[in-house]
Amino acid sequence: MKIENVELVRWFDFPSLGDDRGSLVALEGSKTIPFDIKRVYYIFGTRSDVSRGFHAHKALKQIAICITGQCKMLLDNGIEKQEVWLNSPTRGLYIDDMIWREMHEFSSDCVLLVLASEHYCESDYIRDYKVFSKLKGLPYEA
Repeated sequence: MKIENVELVRWFDFPSLGDDRGSLVALEGSKTIPFDIKRVYYIFGTRSDVSRGFHAHKALKQIAICITGQCKMLLDNGIEKQEVWLNSPTRGLYIDDMIWREMHEFSSDCVLLVLASEHYCESDYIRDYKVFSKLKGLPYEA
């Protein structure tokens, strides 16, 4: 069995640039973000009783930033799981490839911005946890 030592939770803090007029956060690919940004999307209007995600990516890397409100993110590398709250527009959660992710407990005002290292490609998605475990070289445990 191959076991990788992967840091599950890795935060990026973004400086808030602003003055008495308000705040601004600048995000730049390969500068404040550790990859070239090829896709940007955001999730909003998700009810608190709805969970999202339930997948991993073979190659894609992401930064998730809760622009407003909050949600809970579960990260899982097949060996360990960790939950964190996303609740700051100046803090981004790095999600590496081959990390299972789930999003839960969205606040009614949650807007979750996601920056991705690759364009959308359905074949990069792993949507079955059993397949994810097998690709990681781990035994599947329900």
